[in-house]
Amino acid sequence: MSKEKDILGTESIGKLLIKYSIPAIIGMMVNALYNVVDRMFIGNIPGVGPMAITGLGVTLPIMTILVAFGTLIGVGATTKVSIKLGEGKRDDAEKIIGNSFTLTIILSIVITVFGLLFLNNILTMFGASENTIVYAKDYMIVILAGTIFNMFSSIFGNIVRGDGNPKLSAVIMSVGCITNIILDAVFIFVFNMGIQGAAIATVIAQAISTILGLMYYLRGKSNVKFKKENLKLYKSSVTGILIIGVSPFAMQLATSIVQLIYNFSLKTYGGDLAIGAMATVNSISMMFVMPAFGFVQAMQPIVGYNYGAKRYDRAKKTLKISLIAATIVFIAGYLLTQFTPEMLVGVFNKDPELMGLTINGLRKYTLAMPVIGISIVGTYYIQSTGKAKMSMLLSLLRQVIILIPLIAILPRFFGVNGAWFAQPIADVIASVVTGVVLFNEVRRYSKIEEDELIEEVKVA
Repeated sequence: MSKEKDILGTESIGKLLIKYSIPAIIGMMVNALYNVVDRMFIGNIPGVGPMAITGLGVTLPIMTILVAFGTLIGVGATTKVSIKLGEGKRDDAEKIIGNSFTLTIILSIVITVFGLLFLNNILTMFGASENTIVYAKDYMIVILAGTIFNMFSSIFGNIVRGDGNPKLSAVIMSVGCITNIILDAVFIFVFNMGIQGAAIATVIAQAISTILGLMYYLRGKSNVKFKKENLKLYKSSVTGILIIGVSPFAMQLATSIVQLIYNFSLKTYGGDLAIGAMATVNSISMMFVMPAFGFVQAMQPIVGYNYGAKRYDRAKKTLKISLIAATIVFIAGYLLTQFTPEMLVGVFNKDPELMGLTINGLRKYTLAMPVIGISIVGTYYIQSTGKAKMSMLLSLLRQVIILIPLIAILPRFFGVNGAWFAQPIADVIASVVTGVVLFNEVRRYSKIEEDELIEEVKVA
């Protein structure tokens, strides 16, 4: 067993979370900035900013689908590798790494071909109008062509961190983000390439992150080694990745479905600009949600390893600290969105009509932000213990089972405000249910430990 992995079972939980969470948070914030920075620059393109950012808003469900597939493989592989190492099965862990590369290549090719062939139909289905489809299409042609870099950059962010090198994971993503910011400014404002320039900048940045991640494994610097023979797909490895990864995949896919339904609801009750408002609201919310995902990604290898090793006290302590940290971030986000929305929204666009729509939506959309840490951290904790079905149910609860009916019903009575209120109501209900599931899960550990102690006494 490597020294790094053994530390997961022995070092102070607080120190481990600091060590893993800071790079993970940086990584998640950097990942979010890819899209957020694009929206900032695009929203400020002279003369076309409001319509351009609305066109970008139409693409949000598609971008989320790409993230979903990256999450499916990245989180699935990372969690499964941690569990296998905790069980002392290094060969199985190495097979999972190799198989994750092969799955990424296959999925990327399928997504690129399908997306480019049916792009017009997809954009129309996702809410593009005659005024916005030109911007959405210009952006997505480039993004879809670079799908393989999108997915690999996302996956390396997960597996390099799970390999025991969270600092390198953050560096890889930070280099990509900085590149994206610089190229955005150059392509949009120097070369006047508009929204297509933003997409090209994003793909180049993701390609650089992909190259850095590949170098880490191909040069043999990783703790869990990459071996060519493990590129061959093994049923057990593929199944393990997909079973664990399906929960966060479902959560991201559900987010895409919700974004699609939101687009139609907002367009119906608020017009094209309401979709642009949601693009900004989504960006601002993401800047507070991403740190929470950084906490849970740091939590996952620690929980996975200690749960696999039956060190339940360490798993519980990791959960507690992660919940507290995420809640603090969300309370800060709530205060900023409620009391300084003009400052946050003004970064994306200065158009008076669009700003008014966005500020109104932001305040309502984030009303339940202080409690959603329970839902997010709890769902990923359950996933980290290998309970894929329950984790997926909790994921879908917040994003589909409760939210979609609310989006469909509330606007009929409250207009566009009903769409904004749907999210906080769903957040509160989902957090209560997740809290109950977490309580029962943690309480179960005491019974397991008692039973094991009885068995030891009988054997003695």
